[in-house]
Amino acid sequence: MSTAEGIAARYGSGQSLRRIEDPALVQGQGRFTDDHVLPGQLYLAFVRSTSAHGRITGIELDAARATPGVVAVYTGADLVAAGVKPIPTAPAFKRPDGAPMAAPPKRPLAHETVRYVGEPVVAIVADSRAAARAAADAVFVQTEDLPVNVDPVRALMPGAPVLWEGAPDNICAEMRHGDAAAAEAAFARAAHRVSLELVNQRLAPAPMEPRSVLAWLDGGKLTVRMSSQMPTGVRTGLVDAIPGLTTDNTRVVVGDVGGGFGMKTGIYPEDIAVAWCALQLKRPIKWQAERLEDFTSAVHGRDVVSRAEMALDASGKVLALRVRSLANVGAYPGTTSAAIQLLIGPWVSTSIYDIPTIDFRFTAVLTHCAPTGAYRGAGRPEAIYITERLMDAAAREMKVDGSELRRRNMIRPEQMPYTNAMGQVYDSGRFEQILDQGLQLADWHGYAARQAESKARGRLRGRGIATFLEWTGGNALEERVSVNVTADGIIEIGSATQAMGQGIATSYVQLAVDVFGVPPERVRILQGDTDRYNGFGSAGSRSLFTGGTSLRIAAERTVDKGKELAAEALEAPVADIEYREGRFAVAGTDLGIDLAALAAKQPEQRIFVDSTAKVGGPTWPNGCHVCEVEVDPATGAVEVVAYASVNDIGRIVSPVIVRGQIEGGAVQGIGQALCERVAYDRDTGQLLSASFMDYALPHADGFRGFKTAFDTRIPCLTNALGVKGVGELGTIGATPAVVNAVVDALATSGGLGRDAEKVQMPLTSEVIWRALNRRDFGPPVFPQPV
Repeated sequence: MSTAEGIAARYGSGQSLRRIEDPALVQGQGRFTDDHVLPGQLYLAFVRSTSAHGRITGIELDAARATPGVVAVYTGADLVAAGVKPIPTAPAFKRPDGAPMAAPPKRPLAHETVRYVGEPVVAIVADSRAAARAAADAVFVQTEDLPVNVDPVRALMPGAPVLWEGAPDNICAEMRHGDAAAAEAAFARAAHRVSLELVNQRLAPAPMEPRSVLAWLDGGKLTVRMSSQMPTGVRTGLVDAIPGLTTDNTRVVVGDVGGGFGMKTGIYPEDIAVAWCALQLKRPIKWQAERLEDFTSAVHGRDVVSRAEMALDASGKVLALRVRSLANVGAYPGTTSAAIQLLIGPWVSTSIYDIPTIDFRFTAVLTHCAPTGAYRGAGRPEAIYITERLMDAAAREMKVDGSELRRRNMIRPEQMPYTNAMGQVYDSGRFEQILDQGLQLADWHGYAARQAESKARGRLRGRGIATFLEWTGGNALEERVSVNVTADGIIEIGSATQAMGQGIATSYVQLAVDVFGVPPERVRILQGDTDRYNGFGSAGSRSLFTGGTSLRIAAERTVDKGKELAAEALEAPVADIEYREGRFAVAGTDLGIDLAALAAKQPEQRIFVDSTAKVGGPTWPNGCHVCEVEVDPATGAVEVVAYASVNDIGRIVSPVIVRGQIEGGAVQGIGQALCERVAYDRDTGQLLSASFMDYALPHADGFRGFKTAFDTRIPCLTNALGVKGVGELGTIGATPAVVNAVVDALATSGGLGRDAEKVQMPLTSEVIWRALNRRDFGPPVFPQPV
């Protein structure tokens, strides 16, 4: 075995390399935005609306301006007068009447009207954070209160409060998919029909690091350092909003990011406000969000109510799927807010099942809540939850094993490539194979003994399963990567994808080791600087799929360029040049030159390749997740006592990282199932879950660990690496698996039968206790037809 082959075998793809990001982070040497302090730096604090809907009649600023240390005070009127534009919404979707998607202008600071609690109204700039906050407390915003609504169902009822005159019916946008007549015919001839009303509640992404922005002028160029998943997108947003900015005079820099989960994609109003203030005052300005501010004004996820129906023939074959959903997209939805619920979620609704007919109607509804946007899974968790809940309901109706009903409906390998009812093409998948492995890992057929043991201890045991797929990477199929080999032998690889705690730099290093055959310490991954790297960024589990594929191709092109340069240096034909062990050599001779030495011989003392590559389509990772829970009937408390999953994510580059992604994602899915919920007061629109005292994240003592396995024998066919996205798969599978398990416990051990299907997330102890002891399942999801 050659040295290079030995290095790749030890550190390359498929090897459990320790994360290269971790030493600095665990030693407290990470550099997050708030760690950076510039000379003459000022601090910004926002005054936010305490009213969910009101007309601004006056703002008293004298006391704020008189506060010691205050440098400037700005209102929405000031920014409008300066020509600062709202964040644009792309006309990608339409309302039912054919008009473009309707949403009020999303300005950096509210102007004339406020539409949700937490909307920024005034920006205070001071010489200290304490002074800025003190001045903010001295501002009094006078508003004429207007009617409030936070419920998407109520928003569509006659007489509901109108959020914005541009949408008098409160409909932001709507899409229909499928064939309603064909679906109606399928339901008419069906032997079995099941129907559920389901709630995917609103969630807060809650990354460890809240949003943070530092803006300053550097030689006439606006530079913005921030915590973001998409630096290029933020730069574009700044240029669109602030007069005088161009891509040439605006730079966005991102260092360490303490988690994103989709919340840090795109631009926020606060980002524009901070940048504009820095331009006005020509001094560095920093804003660090408090946790309360992220709860009130960062995008939330999910928040969809659905009426879902499934029609099956006598053998259990699904004939049609019908879904009517209302998505609460909040007060200022963006294009992404609508796309997630109206398009991306529906793409996966039929999942791994051969369902020929669909009838979908999805409506994005305006309410006096914070906007929704991307949160881990972004539309796919909602869609898969609906389908998997229906599958279990159908199995209960037909009195067949849930795994068996799923098996009867799975797409077969010989049907690949398979086009689903939404027109999406699956390139690969062996879903029954994954199901069989999942059942074995979970000891599916040994469940009865465990159920009896739980019963002996006074616990209600339940079992749930989710077999599913998801869509990844298709939001941008092209990525640009640069490779710079320096004279000291360091290989610098630049990418516009963005590290945010997911370990992508480690995976990139392993891919580089595959090609260059050098030790990992000779590879450096560079990201987060729009002066050097521009592209889509990291979202939709695309970083390895698109970025990694582009990296592999760029590395191979660098070696090819090196062969050409080595041929010139060694005076040999290019065809005779071989590369191995970090060295170019003439085949059959002892003539050669090291990679570093070759770089040193070049005019710029480097070998540089700027490469763009494109993948052939999205990936379709899939899995079988099985959960077992125990319910304490005396308290309603739920404990996840077993969780097993088998996942098809294609080829695996970094085993440690993908396991962490699946299991960490599953914990977030468990959080939605059992405890997390953003809650607004129905009458006032006040946020009731604005801190971790009121918003419950899952705790480590809520489950007993995971059994996680992978099937690597099913490569993706749309990219050169054969990989499939992994970052959101665990979240998507966990929620329905856990809820199905709880419903099973209530229906069988708890004696509720089909009534158990009425429970809604989050399945807190109170929800479960009321269901068991009072048959109280909460108010109806749809009190009136909509």
